Amino acid sequence: MGNHKDLSNKEAVAKIKDIIMSAETCMFTTDLNKIPLQTRPMGTLDVDDAGHILFFSNCNSEKNKDILYNNKVQLFHSNKSSAEYLSIFGQASIIVDKEQAQRLWTPIARAWFKDGANDAELTIIKVKPLKAHYWDTKHNKMVSLFRILTNVFAEAAINDGVEGNIIFQ
Repeated sequence: MGNHKDLSNKEAVAKIKDIIMSAETCMFTTDLNKIPLQTRPMGTLDVDDAGHILFFSNCNSEKNKDILYNNKVQLFHSNKSSAEYLSIFGQASIIVDKEQAQRLWTPIARAWFKDGANDAELTIIKVKPLKAHYWDTKHNKMVSLFRILTNVFAEAAINDGVEGNIIFQ
């Protein structure tokens, strides 16, 4: 990909927030010991100042059951339009907190929770990252694509991105 830069502390949390909150997709994987992997798309609600990632989930969902059995999860975020990618291995917990649910509430969540933030089946999944790796480009997608094509025809290697580990203390 190009350059390697590991991130920690505030820089790490800022990178996580930047990629996750602009990501088009998050694939949320539970039951990491079972093949095939139990993966589903999820909408990320927020990333707090400690880097914890928050999601709404139904208390009766398979993912909640999986987390109660084994709380290790893997998240894959991608933002193809800006060629940013993030893989996070973490520890999930299930929270029932109506005040926090109210703060995180979005109108689209009503599709799953008809009674809004006070829905009896609404839980919050909080993922504490333990290990993460990111891939990022220095330029937007169109510039990167142009540089890739230019380097193909010039038979040169491209050095257009940065990747690294996100280190948690």
